[in-house]
Amino acid sequence: MVADELASRWDFPRPKDRFRGRIAEGTLRVGSTSRVRLRAALLWPQTYMNDAGRSVGPARGSFKLPLERVLVVHDEIDLPFGDVRTRLGGGLAGHNGLKSIKRELGGGDFMRVRIGVGRPASTDPEIVSSYVLGRFREPPHEVSELIGGACEAVERVVLGREE
Repeated sequence: MVADELASRWDFPRPKDRFRGRIAEGTLRVGSTSRVRLRAALLWPQTYMNDAGRSVGPARGSFKLPLERVLVVHDEIDLPFGDVRTRLGGGLAGHNGLKSIKRELGGGDFMRVRIGVGRPASTDPEIVSSYVLGRFREPPHEVSELIGGACEAVERVVLGREE
């Protein structure tokens, strides 16, 4: 949902099928009056979440990106719904998608935008999996605010305005 919103905000073309995913590339203007432009790409892995690295790794290799230029946006059940935080590296907290990405990128020192989705009341793996992979239970306006906040965090990192 965040990638969809960013593609719209940034006026990127329709994504193409590559790297076991969908990818859209474009140019961002740094500042409203600046002539400085920044190339960027958005990747929507189409693998199972637990195998996201099989999409991210080849994309990074094709673009010859250093690890510090990779930004991963992901859900985080250890953050309350609505919290959005950025971080460089850090623990994986059992997130199998992040484990896959770290493995395929050869390290975990990539930037992340962590999107708080909250935690279900149970620790049962099937209930947690269903919770994370299911639809949001919160009102649409709260989900929209969460997506907007995540997009703003991505833009701060991409445009070099980290807090």
